[in-house]
Amino acid sequence: MTASHLIPPLAASGSSTLLEARWYDYFPIIVYFAFVMGVGFMAKRRTASSDDFLTSGRSLPAWVTGIAFVSANLGAVEIMGMSANGAQYGLPTFHYFWIGAIPAMIFLGLVMMPFYYGSGVRSVPEFMLKRYGKAAHLINALSFALAQLLIAGVNLYLLGSIVHRLLGWPLWVALIVAAVIVFSYISLGGLSAAIYNEVLQFFVIIVALLPLTLVGLNRVGWWSGLKERITEAATTHGTGAYADPSAQLHSWPGNLLSGFDSSALSVFGIVFGLGFVLSFGYWTTNFVEVQRAMAADSISAARSAPIIGTFAKMAVPFLVIIPGMVSAVLVSEIIALKQSSLSGATASGEITYNDAVLLLMREVLPNGLLGLAITGLLASFMAGMAANISAFNTVFTVDLYERYINTKADDATYLRMGKLTTAIATIVAIFTALIASNYSNLMDYLQQLFSMFNAPLFATFIIGMFWRRATSHAGWSGLACGTLAALALNVASRTGHLTLPGQGLAFLAAGTAFAVDILVTVVVSLMTAPKPAAELEGFVYSLTPQEARTDPNEAALPWFRKPVPLAICAGTLVILLNSIFH
Repeated sequence: MTASHLIPPLAASGSSTLLEARWYDYFPIIVYFAFVMGVGFMAKRRTASSDDFLTSGRSLPAWVTGIAFVSANLGAVEIMGMSANGAQYGLPTFHYFWIGAIPAMIFLGLVMMPFYYGSGVRSVPEFMLKRYGKAAHLINALSFALAQLLIAGVNLYLLGSIVHRLLGWPLWVALIVAAVIVFSYISLGGLSAAIYNEVLQFFVIIVALLPLTLVGLNRVGWWSGLKERITEAATTHGTGAYADPSAQLHSWPGNLLSGFDSSALSVFGIVFGLGFVLSFGYWTTNFVEVQRAMAADSISAARSAPIIGTFAKMAVPFLVIIPGMVSAVLVSEIIALKQSSLSGATASGEITYNDAVLLLMREVLPNGLLGLAITGLLASFMAGMAANISAFNTVFTVDLYERYINTKADDATYLRMGKLTTAIATIVAIFTALIASNYSNLMDYLQQLFSMFNAPLFATFIIGMFWRRATSHAGWSGLACGTLAALALNVASRTGHLTLPGQGLAFLAAGTAFAVDILVTVVVSLMTAPKPAAELEGFVYSLTPQEARTDPNEAALPWFRKPVPLAICAGTLVILLNSIFH
């Protein structure tokens, strides 16, 4: 999303807003906040130990963890960034979901989750410790903790800036209020409170965005009317790739999204860069999401959680991308901005593509329903930040404090540290939110983080899981070299030595990090001694017995609770959707 900025410009003073909320628009917001705090108090009764607080005691059903799995990702960037991409690029944005999420989520459930859950680890870095040793574990734990603080700040900053634009609150007030609310329910009920609130937030988001989608489509003449308006705008104002309306009305080859002029390179970049390296690197190794599945009450439920999440993930584009596309043909400010993009001119003014969904709310929703829509946005923003904070407190407490700082403390000490870490992370997020305000394009910033941390981590994971010869020295050296390779490309781009439009830089950096990591891991492994086979059981596929990777009670479950039938249904449906909207 290189042409749009993920930070709404904030006035230095004054209380001008994009939406004029009435007093009764605040009612659903107050009710929602009351429910959020109520869930925190209810979950508090189940957090007697550090394991309850940090991992939910592995006691939650698959449908809860499955919805939370998706909701944790349905934050500020998802709502604002993807609606902005929808307004600017159209249907190619669907690739972020149907290519860049669903296959990886299915792979996580079927292949990787049995190792996470069956090995008894409490975090992704802890898996790295048992597979590769302390060096790889420490690198992963420190980099992940840093990334979560930075990303939590992104979510918090977007929440504060959007609240400023919607309600006119000063930015610093919005940041503090949002941070206090998120801290309160996580510190009360730990991961259980975060997960149950994410389930609540998911349904609030659906209820809030579904009317916006339906009313907006009705205003433009439904799907046929939307296509006609996009076609007219492209043929009238478009130049270059934008002159062809099919570039916005068909998902493939996706040149507008990838930034490549060549259709073949575009397809390859989307499939390999986004669909494999970035997607698999994010969904299969990002502890924010994996933590939700690991809270399930059985290995079958843990495997099913991300697969159940795929069905919700398939529907999200219709609620975030379609409103962006409608806004581009219905809202006067976005129409003017889009015409500038189509003609290749540089737009001026405060309005950006990220305001698309807000302005569409103003255009089509009456007061009352507007308050519900605002509540949905606030819920999504809080879900993203809460997911980052809850993942950070687990990794810091389990992988850093318990492992390296205070190794012999009692459980009560670890519980107190988990709650203290939650408070510290919330405070730090306020400051990283201010750091985030210095970046003009947070989507590029996040993609850079993913290419540097998730892509090489996925390479280290996948080779260690399927190649028993991978050694401890290879684990940390491959991870470090892959990260540095991606960092070098990002630095080259920032200094002007490498220029790639669209998301091409992120795809290239991720692919390079993956390849370098694999190469270094293989070379170093062949030069060093591996761990004994007995120490790798539960962490290497070929050395782990079938019974250790499956639920002994799975045969008695109905088909819709079994991972494989669910995966077949999800895979068939996403292929069908890609065919319909190709």
